[in-house]
Amino acid sequence: MKDSLIIALDFPDKGQVLDFLVPFGTEQLFVKVGMELFYSEGPSIIEELKKQNHKIFLDLKLHDIPNTVKSAMKVLAGLGCDLVNVHAAGGSEMMAAALEGLDAGTPSGLKRPECIAVTQLTSTSAVQVNEEQLIGVSLQESVLNYAELAKKAGLDGVVCSPHEAGMIHGRLGTKFLTVTPGIRPVESGQQDQKRTATPGFAREQGISAIVVGRPITLAVDPLESYLKIKNDWKGVRI
Repeated sequence: MKDSLIIALDFPDKGQVLDFLVPFGTEQLFVKVGMELFYSEGPSIIEELKKQNHKIFLDLKLHDIPNTVKSAMKVLAGLGCDLVNVHAAGGSEMMAAALEGLDAGTPSGLKRPECIAVTQLTSTSAVQVNEEQLIGVSLQESVLNYAELAKKAGLDGVVCSPHEAGMIHGRLGTKFLTVTPGIRPVESGQQDQKRTATPGFAREQGISAIVVGRPITLAVDPLESYLKIKNDWKGVRI
């Protein structure tokens, strides 16, 4: 998990995913399956990606009453994913229930999927936190509070923006995972993300793993883009 570059497979169906993966050959990737793809293809897409020996982040952001989340995680644990997540806004009891479900559903002898909590989406601005969510503290304080709740609930880490990861590690330690979307090379635009950063900045912040979607999936040469971003993330100069 540490120092991983996770490719967001934001495609509508398995056919487009398989076409996208062809240029990568036998390279083992860490990929993210989100709502669109999972709702379209169901567990079969996880099975297919596992056959290709890829690591999988199943990004469904569960947020419901504790018992429902526990039951859902019990099912998801059997799919063999490496990483799953919930919304921290669901509260401590819900996050603890998610872990209970994962522990109960993980097949004997296998490691349970790591579980992280979404703090504030990288599309969320400070204005939205204060005026729409009616949270009376700064965006950064809101993120840190959610991160602290996640750690107390026993979760492995959080999803946050690159700009909050250093603060979280400073308070909760470097073993607590920070997974950051909103990673864009210098030449890429922000698109619908508001709190973005470059792979190099993410590396400097000691971030655990970065998630990159469109700068790779929509590139003219996805493999070349992937390798370029990976080298920047790893601090490799060519």
